[in-house]
Amino acid sequence: MVARRQSLGFILILATGVLVAVGEWRIHSRSEDGRIAVNRWPRDIMGTECRLIVVVPEHCQFRARDTLKAAEASVRLTEAHMSNWIETSEVSRIEMTPVGESLTLSLETLHVMDAARAAFDWTDGAFDVTCRPQLELWKRAERKGEIPSSAEIATALAASNWSLMERTELGVIKRSDSVGVDLGGIAKGYAIDRALETLQQSDVCGGMIDIGGDLACFGSQANGQGWLVSVRHPFGDQPLAKLRISDSAVATSGNYARYRIIAGRRYSHIVDPRTGQPATGAESVTVIAPTAIQADIWATSLSVLGPEGAARLPVGIEALFVVGKRDDHRIISTPGFPAFIEGTTPHGLIVLPPPNGDDSGCRPPSTAHSSGER
Repeated sequence: MVARRQSLGFILILATGVLVAVGEWRIHSRSEDGRIAVNRWPRDIMGTECRLIVVVPEHCQFRARDTLKAAEASVRLTEAHMSNWIETSEVSRIEMTPVGESLTLSLETLHVMDAARAAFDWTDGAFDVTCRPQLELWKRAERKGEIPSSAEIATALAASNWSLMERTELGVIKRSDSVGVDLGGIAKGYAIDRALETLQQSDVCGGMIDIGGDLACFGSQANGQGWLVSVRHPFGDQPLAKLRISDSAVATSGNYARYRIIAGRRYSHIVDPRTGQPATGAESVTVIAPTAIQADIWATSLSVLGPEGAARLPVGIEALFVVGKRDDHRIISTPGFPAFIEGTTPHGLIVLPPPNGDDSGCRPPSTAHSSGER
């Protein structure tokens, strides 16, 4: 009887292992010309779900698996450098490093920090990765069930800003113990872009990286068509819109999925770093951009700025907003966004006019950078 139970237990363990393997790798679809889409679902990445897809000729499926493993390793490296939840990460070490001591950072982290600083300038402070003291203040408020006082918010606003951190050739130097950095609004986009580069370098037909609903793709699906992306409606069960994209990135930010409840009221998890208050610019913002890091930055920024911030968008970046409440809301888009919608356009969609009435050359290029201080 004992031997039989042990044998049964072994069979169950073996079966479980097979299920895990099937869940991790899957051929999603085949085309008539012999192309297949190979999927991989890595676990425990950036605190959310992750899906990697590569399209290859059917005889290359084993090579595709190696390519997807390399893409996953790229994402995990970014997480190891930039996650605030990992005590040994470079971002965590910024907080722990004494004032005046130079901290060397990886080229990857320096690149993301520089991109974040450029975004701060572009958005006039609406995107600011130095706002970690403000985020921590609202997390404590949620645990206590009490709204922060004006004095507490003022203290958090003064605790960390770009002027309190010096960029060196190899890293940063803190000028105050209170300095803190949170790359949550940009690191995921960077990780997606790096992983997508790994796929592109493998000479495949197409691919997509999806981390927590933010994604980037290139080429086509196995059926030869562009990638189809559903945009979640913040107030409904059906998708707000379906987008057909290729060689682009999509990111969505909003307070419908992540939020705080304090004293019976719901607040966005995104903080307006200019005021220290939860963002109120939009219920959700979906951005289409050439790269995931751009889409990530602008989805967060426009959650703060709202539709009025659309005039700041660089050329080649489009956005879709939902503003208002469940029973009284508007759906607003930039002029170029509807071209990506597949099928039915959202009912009542309001399309903003081109900035300055001219859709050519009216917005700055996406690579602009200035060096102003906060």
